[in-house]
Amino acid sequence: MIYRSLAIVLLAGAAFAQNFTPEVTIENPRRIPFIQPVLDPFHAQARPVAPAKMTNSPRLELLVSGGNLYLTVDDVIALTLENNLDIAIQRYGPYLAREVIRRAEGGAPLRSVGIPIAAGPVSVSTAGVTASSVGVAGGGSGVSTGGGIVTSTGTQPPTLDPSVFFAAQFQHLTTPLSNTNLSFVQSQINSNRYYNFGYTQSWTTGTTATLQFLSYRTEVNSQAYVLNPYTSGYIDLMVTQPVLQGWGRPVNNRFIRVAKNNLKVNDYNFRLQVITTVSAVLNLYWDLVSFDEDLRIKQKALETAQQLYEDNKHQADLGTLPQIEVTRAEAQVSQSKEDLLIAQTNVAQQETVLKNALSRTGIASAWLDEVHIIPLDHIVVPEKETLPAANALIEEALANRPEVEYTKINVESTKILLAGSKNALLPTLNLFAELTNNGLTGSPNVLGSFLGLPANTLVGGYGNLVSQIFRRDYPNYSAGFQLNIPFRNRAPQADYVQDQLNVRQGELQLQKAINQVRVDVKNAVVSLQQARARYETAVATRVLQQQTLEAEQMRFKFGESTIATVVQAQRDLAGDQTTEVESMANYTHAKIAFDQAVGRTLEVNRISIEEAEKGQVARPSSLPESVAQGKQ
Repeated sequence: MIYRSLAIVLLAGAAFAQNFTPEVTIENPRRIPFIQPVLDPFHAQARPVAPAKMTNSPRLELLVSGGNLYLTVDDVIALTLENNLDIAIQRYGPYLAREVIRRAEGGAPLRSVGIPIAAGPVSVSTAGVTASSVGVAGGGSGVSTGGGIVTSTGTQPPTLDPSVFFAAQFQHLTTPLSNTNLSFVQSQINSNRYYNFGYTQSWTTGTTATLQFLSYRTEVNSQAYVLNPYTSGYIDLMVTQPVLQGWGRPVNNRFIRVAKNNLKVNDYNFRLQVITTVSAVLNLYWDLVSFDEDLRIKQKALETAQQLYEDNKHQADLGTLPQIEVTRAEAQVSQSKEDLLIAQTNVAQQETVLKNALSRTGIASAWLDEVHIIPLDHIVVPEKETLPAANALIEEALANRPEVEYTKINVESTKILLAGSKNALLPTLNLFAELTNNGLTGSPNVLGSFLGLPANTLVGGYGNLVSQIFRRDYPNYSAGFQLNIPFRNRAPQADYVQDQLNVRQGELQLQKAINQVRVDVKNAVVSLQQARARYETAVATRVLQQQTLEAEQMRFKFGESTIATVVQAQRDLAGDQTTEVESMANYTHAKIAFDQAVGRTLEVNRISIEEAEKGQVARPSSLPESVAQGKQ
């Protein structure tokens, strides 16, 4: 028997592993051997993103048998991590943030990639639920969510991706001349070939360097040129360095540092989405458990009312009971049927909400729409509640709550960006240095001897031009500076003050988040204690009412009570049983909210963020042994 159950679990795990596909897939481009390392620094690689995953994990179908979906708490958590769309949507956040880092490393401005936290599904009925909501989903902390800090004010960093440029031009020019004594032709015809290529790159220090090579070949129809055709050219190195505005790494790499911070923020957002969604779905599950229990109570109440009606009718037929008592019993049957119908509606609607939360396609699949959910776990309220001191719980919450962590990071990011706004207040002072090596070569014109022969070093082919350039036969040097002092400078001043205000605002938001965590923990402790007290009171009330009903039934049997009193006692017992079930559901809500407030949701439910990021949960799922045997 044990081996058969183990085999079912292993087969389920194997089927799941074979059918798993990653949530987010970014394909790498095809690499060209030997050539690709040269192209990588310059090539804009196309990295196609795989289509969104619209299929459920195999786990969902493995838990269906005989038109029923059998779920434990562990199954609900696993299916939520694998199939819930709110988590799947948030799963793209870190990937988007990594691409923004890639963009910032190229010198481009930041982009907003934040995805707001979805509150999660809610039950069709909240009867008896009074636990306070915690965090963003319930409006707890009030901290803005959905991403990190994005701004592009202040000194703009240089483009950090290097580039290679090429240019070529071919010309044929015909120019009529008014003076033919110099060129010896009526119209001058120029045939030109122009080539230019170079390399430019900037660094986070603000330094920009450009190295370019240019050659220009000219051939004319005039015999007046000593060299014809001739080729001129040069190699030029230009280095520019800002020393005021745009100076230094803290200014020019601030977008990169903020983008990396935003990646951390998106990681915390994903963690918060997992906590929020899992908590919401667990509430759905335990509410369904309570709705099922309430349905059984209503069915039992109807059976009791029906039995009382039949007994009264039989006694009325014998003449031992007035007909009015039959009418009263029949009214109780009608009321019980109405209560049962409401309970059945709650169960059916709750199943729909829960199935939608556990499936990517919702109830679009006919097989999923038609199955009924059978919860395999029951609400268990522990005999006593042992809670640490409030201060210890608050410290634990401050260390674990994602809202506090990403608010701290956002404050740090606003301070990093402040350096750019402050730097923009400075004048622009750029130093530059330029080194140019020139060359000239060509073929001597046979008629040019009348005008003087060219130097031997200028006669030759293209190799002679290159040799002159690298021998630095004709060097040029230049250096200088360019200073620009704006008057008033109102826009940078306004940006700097605004960014300072953003820093102060962020510090206040952090304090607000910390204060709210304290409030959340305090309220969660109170709600948990009240939920437990309410449950204990509901149990005691139900026990007393059970005894009261039994006593009234015994008195009625001996003619000491009336049917109206018995019916009312039955109604009171059914109501007290419903109140007890609601108090149990209220306790689960309070416990889940407590775990959220303290930051224990992931730990208590044994949730691995790595598994949540992959959308693949390792914990096994299997049908109950009796159901699995029947399925085989």
